Amino acid sequence: MDTTTTTQLTLHPFTVAEAHRVLDGDRAPGEGWEGGYAFADEIELVRAFLDIVEKEGDPAPFGPYLVRRGGTGAAVGAVIFYGPPDATGTVEFAFALVPAVRGQGLATEAVKLALGVAAANGAARARADAEATNVPATRAMRAAGMHEIARDANMRRYERHLPTTGALQAIVAETPATGPAADHPEQPQAE
Repeated sequence: MDTTTTTQLTLHPFTVAEAHRVLDGDRAPGEGWEGGYAFADEIELVRAFLDIVEKEGDPAPFGPYLVRRGGTGAAVGAVIFYGPPDATGTVEFAFALVPAVRGQGLATEAVKLALGVAAANGAARARADAEATNVPATRAMRAAGMHEIARDANMRRYERHLPTTGALQAIVAETPATGPAADHPEQPQAE
């Protein structure tokens, strides 16, 4: 499976072979997390991924991806698709970055890469959630062209309809979305 790369980041599919290597403690230099981040749940998540593979088959291209700085840098985050598109063509995903790289605009780029992967593999629409208090995540999704479609006291749900041609290039090349304060619920309206 190919990686998806922009000038700053690479979205690298996390494969079954890599999962086995992680469980065996067999990592190559540079395969860790940037900033020495200790991902406490990593082993549990790797085991869950292998469980899914055993029961349902490899979910690629709608499985987990490592977000790496440049082409070969350490992992700075992850994008996880929750399976292939449903009957309406909708795919759901989550994303996260290590604390050491937050505030550098990389979350928006990671979301754009995820949207590009989804579009390039036939999804018509992509959705992601963020905790209501996670303002940086909601900003990243809006900057990647996603729109809030639902909210409650704890969560915000975002969605984007995806292009059917030139998907990755079109999405990654876009400039961040801007708009009135009404599009940014966490910002007070100007009077």
